[in-house]
Amino acid sequence: MSDLRMLTVRPQPGEYAWTFGGAPAVARIAPGTALDLFTEDCFGGRVRSEKDLVSEVCEFPFLNPQTGPFHIEGAEPGDTVAVHFVSVEPARDWAASTTVPLFGALTSTHTTATLQPPLPETVWIWQLDRARRTARFAARDSEFTADLPMDPMHGTVGVAPANLEVRSALVPDAHGGNMDTPEMRAGVTCYLGVNVEGALLSLGDGHARQGEGETCGVAVECAMRTVVIVELLKGVATPWPRIESDTHIVSTGSARPLEDAFRISQLDLVQWLVRDYDFSELDAYQFVTQTVESPLANVCDTNYTCVAKLRKEWLPPRETHRGLHTRLRESAATLPRPEL
Repeated sequence: MSDLRMLTVRPQPGEYAWTFGGAPAVARIAPGTALDLFTEDCFGGRVRSEKDLVSEVCEFPFLNPQTGPFHIEGAEPGDTVAVHFVSVEPARDWAASTTVPLFGALTSTHTTATLQPPLPETVWIWQLDRARRTARFAARDSEFTADLPMDPMHGTVGVAPANLEVRSALVPDAHGGNMDTPEMRAGVTCYLGVNVEGALLSLGDGHARQGEGETCGVAVECAMRTVVIVELLKGVATPWPRIESDTHIVSTGSARPLEDAFRISQLDLVQWLVRDYDFSELDAYQFVTQTVESPLANVCDTNYTCVAKLRKEWLPPRETHRGLHTRLRESAATLPRPEL
């Protein structure tokens, strides 16, 4: 991985994917390729002022445009694609957030049907200071402002689902998709199980920052300039998306109701300890119970996403995913940083 190939992709407005599965590959790449990507925000860049209501400037279901998909040569069902995030940087000096009628954790929705009318549609424009690494909140109904630290991440990363399924880019599930976890930031490696030949990897939905749970359903949404390195682990199955950082291993689960998403992430972490860290199943269950951190990713999407994370320093000194995260970190350090 010392001589990384770099592919730069800047999609034109009509070149985004809106689903996982069902979209043709925009490029074929070999494992070990670095991708320098532009991703558009979830609104397709159409929400630019407080007057730009999503219901008026966006057309459902064309939300959450994805850059890709990329056909990864040699990827077959039963393998795992590794996506290492070298850098995730806002591509503009502004971002947008909004309430959306019948969407979010604290409002009536189509499935939580009540007599209350939808919340009003309101837009907040966040100013991003990329030099200071801050995102400015400006209240709509008072003079209050706050400069919050930026924590850029990708809400949506995934591959084509199994069983000939085509899933909206708004949906998280075993293939990845719209998980909306702040864990998906620069420096981590995301592991995704391959379901179809070539995997068909896509990503998008950049957030300048997001609170755990994404309560109103919309983060600080922005276009991103992102560099990733894509690798392939042959013969390694990954049933649910996993993330590895320098400090933690992280399992995800996406489902409704929320407790099922929680169960999936916790079970996957237990099974990870059994497979790679020589725990028995019951020892892993007990150890996870007493050590796990369980932040919410989103409680607003079509499926909810829970995270289960565990500190590496508390684990036996074992290699997971063939030590790929460490090697990709080393390779990332050799890449030139793109101009923003």
